[in-house]
Amino acid sequence: MTKPAPARDGQLPLDDYAKAIIEELQSDGRRSYAAIAKAVGLSEAAVRQRIARLVDGGVMQIVAVTDPLTVGFRRQAMIGIRADGDLRDVAERLSALVEVDYVVITAGSFDILVEVVAEDDEHLLRLLNESIRTVEGVRDTEAFIYLRLAKQTYTWGTR
Repeated sequence: MTKPAPARDGQLPLDDYAKAIIEELQSDGRRSYAAIAKAVGLSEAAVRQRIARLVDGGVMQIVAVTDPLTVGFRRQAMIGIRADGDLRDVAERLSALVEVDYVVITAGSFDILVEVVAEDDEHLLRLLNESIRTVEGVRDTEAFIYLRLAKQTYTWGTR
């Protein structure tokens, strides 16, 4: 295995073992520590410690990913936001909204994209009018309503 890659932006450096563990979990997040240990050539205890470090360091999360439209939520949307001021501050304020599950600062027609999950159209309307559009720095919004999830994958590997 090679030396860890240098840290970028305060992130943990990832060596080949960490990358291999991440890729094993991307392929099946339910894999046991023992199965991962066998696949990557470490002890089970070492894998358990490394996974804890990766989770604690914010490198990865281990969660059940669902399609919100199939588990009781009737509306999901991507909201394009044009903003004034420091985009990091606006993104932080938007991140605090419970219905917001994804926030990214972008280059292009929108300054920020947020993905939201709502119970229904009325909930989405309240979210837009009373929460997102009232955030300091939000200038205007455009909603892209999801009709059906066609693909959702997180198996892009590591570099």
